[in-house]
Amino acid sequence: MKLTIPIAAALIAALLLMALPVSNAKASPAIMSRIGKNADRMAAAETDPLPIRRSLYEKLSLFTDVPWYWIAAIDQYERSMSKVKPKARPMLGSTVGVFIDPERWAGMLNPNSEDSSPASIRFFNGIGRDGDGNGQADRTSDDDLLYSLVSRVAAYGISDDDFSIGLWEYYQNNRAVQRIQQFARIYAAFGKLDLFEHAFPVPIGTHYSYNSTWGTGRSWGGRRTHEGTDIFADHGLPVRSVCYGIVEVKGWNPYGGWRIGIRDLNNFYHYYAHLSGFDKTISTGDIVKPGQVVGWVGSSGYGKPGTSGKFPPHLHYGVYSDRGLMEWSFDPYPMLRRWEQAERKRIRSGK
Repeated sequence: MKLTIPIAAALIAALLLMALPVSNAKASPAIMSRIGKNADRMAAAETDPLPIRRSLYEKLSLFTDVPWYWIAAIDQYERSMSKVKPKARPMLGSTVGVFIDPERWAGMLNPNSEDSSPASIRFFNGIGRDGDGNGQADRTSDDDLLYSLVSRVAAYGISDDDFSIGLWEYYQNNRAVQRIQQFARIYAAFGKLDLFEHAFPVPIGTHYSYNSTWGTGRSWGGRRTHEGTDIFADHGLPVRSVCYGIVEVKGWNPYGGWRIGIRDLNNFYHYYAHLSGFDKTISTGDIVKPGQVVGWVGSSGYGKPGTSGKFPPHLHYGVYSDRGLMEWSFDPYPMLRRWEQAERKRIRSGK
């Protein structure tokens, strides 16, 4: 009986200690180091996140043998999905765009959805991994987030075909696989991350006019709304890519006539319609850059292939945002005004 009181007291003391608020406990040097590291990275990311991301991609590439442009493509696709679904996919790290929900990170059967122990996460078949070697699988760490996703995909192999299989197994979505493949090709072609410059779709200084026409009514082929901005210009005026991107579609459409579609790294689909023709050197799958001529203004469309002249010559420019399973049109007029003004400023400054 003499041992009962000390044992009970010890148990009570232990329970009280466990009940103390976490804020009363001193953080370990490792945790304090992580906090300082993340704070420094977040501060740097606010000024220019691209060098930080490139450093992460190259470091992870050395560790996994996955080319940096594949890693960049995954991160950018994840970022694009979070931008269109900010409530469902809040930003977890300081600069990477990867989102992994708690159940997938820790394991569906893991009683601790906030688990950061690599051993127990593996036991419950979670995908969370320690990417920076500090012994923790932290779902708010850029290194851990990126390493966890990339290593999961790379488990199927690092050749382009095997990696694509891994992407499908992870996302279970053909559109996601296609987008990441497209992004990887864009990054590989230019060898850099800073690929967000834009150009106005027709040459500045030429004769053209446009107003906000998105959402107005259209009747050919049935009642519908106008999903773009019409830029009226002379027949044959060059039409240019507004972005760095990849040619996704090229050919005839009964509504848009001769049209071309270009996908950019923001996961926007840029649609150029009613062309009189295409640049013959451009094919589906080609990589383009801002200001590159892709076709010419015309009046094609509203009928079978070759139909033309049912309306004045103009470029129909539309833009669509990929939301994962479908795309939504949004008004391109504000962007067009911004790009036009920015290009005029560059021309005046001689850049």
